[in-house]
Amino acid sequence: MDPVLSEIRSSLIDLDIEATKLACGEALRAGLDPLKILDEALAPALNEVGRRFETGEYFLAELIMAGEIMKESMKLLEPSMAVGRPDVRGRVVIGTVSGDLHSIGKDIVVTLLRANGLEVLDLDVDVRTEEFVEEVREKRPDILAMSALLTSSMPEMGRTIKALGEANLRSGLKIIVGGSPVSPEFAREIGADMASRDAVEGVNICLQWIKQKQGADHK
Repeated sequence: MDPVLSEIRSSLIDLDIEATKLACGEALRAGLDPLKILDEALAPALNEVGRRFETGEYFLAELIMAGEIMKESMKLLEPSMAVGRPDVRGRVVIGTVSGDLHSIGKDIVVTLLRANGLEVLDLDVDVRTEEFVEEVREKRPDILAMSALLTSSMPEMGRTIKALGEANLRSGLKIIVGGSPVSPEFAREIGADMASRDAVEGVNICLQWIKQKQGADHK
């Protein structure tokens, strides 16, 4: 591997934001393709941070920091990306439901999904049911992901799923819900396909769904 790509990987894993940004800048000045920097350095490093989070070596603070480093690095790379990724494998619409302004978990999911090559349409926070429905109607995503950290906002997830059904938009759409108060039992109750305990698990579920769909499409 190119030494500068190795430096990007190691510095992100070590959560050194300045070193990562410097190495990304050096890679761009050396003429490296920004997609190569993303695919061979940033994404694998972020996945390694996620693995360490799953094993308990890293905690939420480290995962958040890695997400911030990824965002800052992408700001450096994006101007050099004249066109979108040619290998986008799936599309995800995501947002925190109406009445809830929490975004940390959602933002980590967005960063990890994009690092793995998916197109992510982030509706941000306090997203009304009507906004989710309209976005699904217009963009026809493979997956809808909704988050909530407040128990008072959780019913909005069920209302959105019901509205999608009434609009005949539920068929073929996978729905995942997440947030600390969201349980698998609640997900089943409201008609979601899955609940995730944390950002890494949620991303893994989404990636698995996309792989399954690709396999079905190729049959």
